[in-house]
Amino acid sequence: MLGMIKNSLLSTVEIWPYRVLNKGEKEQLSYEERECEGGQFAVVEVTGKPFDEASKEAALKLLKYVGGSNDKGAGMGMTAPVSITAFPAEDGSLQQKVKVYLRIPNQFQASPPCPSDESIKIEERQGMTIYSTQFGGYAKEVDYVNYAAKLKTALGSEAAYRKDFYFCNGYDPPMKPYGRRNEN
Repeated sequence: MLGMIKNSLLSTVEIWPYRVLNKGEKEQLSYEERECEGGQFAVVEVTGKPFDEASKEAALKLLKYVGGSNDKGAGMGMTAPVSITAFPAEDGSLQQKVKVYLRIPNQFQASPPCPSDESIKIEERQGMTIYSTQFGGYAKEVDYVNYAAKLKTALGSEAAYRKDFYFCNGYDPPMKPYGRRNEN
């Protein structure tokens, strides 16, 4: 626990590498098209619970993992964002299933420590191109659903992207009170 707290408060945060391909603005919404780097990610899947509860549970497990709850006892340092894969239902709400990803820090990419918690898996993710919009505050399910709908409207039919899931990204530790960065 101490490693997790030290990790989130005192370490520098390594950002998931990406480059901006294009920027756009429609319907009073600014967005970017980004090319995100692939790599090794720690992932936890939680089903049967509401989005906010499931994502919090999974993120806590991942923070413990990078904080030292692994076979090497290594405090790896923090990466951002915590990326929650949300699965929309037919009515626009979210299914009770999330996959929460945290990119393994660069120095551990070649050989990530094995998680002590069996619910954490290490996955190789390919690079991808995404559309992203940014907003502040303490993001909850309602915020992510709202901004995903706004982004979908802004992109219209001209942009090709997957519609069976989307990412809900948080960049800040829970104790940061203002200037927070969230993205869909």
